[in-house]
Amino acid sequence: MTTPPDRTDARRRHDPDVRGFASDNYAGAHPEVLAALALANGGHQTAYGEDVYTDHLQRIMHSHFGPTAETFPVFNGTGANVTALQSLTDRWGAVICAESAHINVDEGGAPERMAGLKLLTVPTPDGKLTPELIDRQAYGWDDEHRAMPQVVSLTQNTELGTVYTVDEVRAIVDHAHGLGMKVHLDGARIANAAAALDVPMRAFTNAVGVDVLSYGGTKNGLLFGEAIVVLDPAVARHMKHLRKMSMQLASKMRFVSAQFEALLAKDLWLRNARHANAMAQRLAEGVRQVDGVEILYPVQANAVFARLPQEVTRRLQQRFRFYFWDEAAGDVRWMCAFDTTEDDVDAFLLALKEEMARA
Repeated sequence: MTTPPDRTDARRRHDPDVRGFASDNYAGAHPEVLAALALANGGHQTAYGEDVYTDHLQRIMHSHFGPTAETFPVFNGTGANVTALQSLTDRWGAVICAESAHINVDEGGAPERMAGLKLLTVPTPDGKLTPELIDRQAYGWDDEHRAMPQVVSLTQNTELGTVYTVDEVRAIVDHAHGLGMKVHLDGARIANAAAALDVPMRAFTNAVGVDVLSYGGTKNGLLFGEAIVVLDPAVARHMKHLRKMSMQLASKMRFVSAQFEALLAKDLWLRNARHANAMAQRLAEGVRQVDGVEILYPVQANAVFARLPQEVTRRLQQRFRFYFWDEAAGDVRWMCAFDTTEDDVDAFLLALKEEMARA
């Protein structure tokens, strides 16, 4: 008779020294974030956001985004985007976004299925919208046969690793507002963008008129949790009701808010982002020295997009985890995170050189 497994045996089931380049979501939580969770534990705190940690988070966010900002912690990025876009659209409304936008490509149709809105996409050469590109879809407001363009959604930094400058965001906001539309910013990697531009996050959000922000924490060192930041309360007055209806209201919200406090009260968000960006630059510099590998887009944040022979990619994937971006073209994406080390990058570059030499 065999002994049944001990299901109470808690043990580490992975090698913590193994890191890849598939996604910054693969990284664990930053130790300072885990410490904040431990401090928030114990005793009782009011549920559903009426706790002292969520209250204090409002003041922290004011320091980054101004005194009128209202912050609504949520579970995940798709939930943040879907709920934020609902707050800005009518039942007949549409959202203009880049064809490569996360809300269009990587959210399982959630904005359209769950929020009941229409996405009007625009092809872009580098993932970035412009006023001229927006105008390809910004028409037909009085046409009952067409979904009404009401929002422009941009991603900072973009899905292709490029970063909008402050002036580029301002131009989009001014153009959208001039057409009577609102602006949503998907800030899943907002910290990396601010670090790349070397400006405060407010410089390309509330300071230039962005209406609602989806703030990303998980890719920047949180265990779980994102936030919706309403920068103009006049345009999203019923966010707390939408958050509940969208199944994004955490009962034990203190554990989301405490993580954001650890990230944003001081400079952890910036340290993490700067490090991830620096590792991507180190990786890009090494890749440029490998014959036969082409970098596809400017490396401005923590992503490197490259093109190389498919057989090399498949062999390299046996040694390091990463994804094809466009398998038919041979395009791949390599992501760096807050815990990526110089040794990780150098080991990957050595493996890349070895596999290219075999090719």
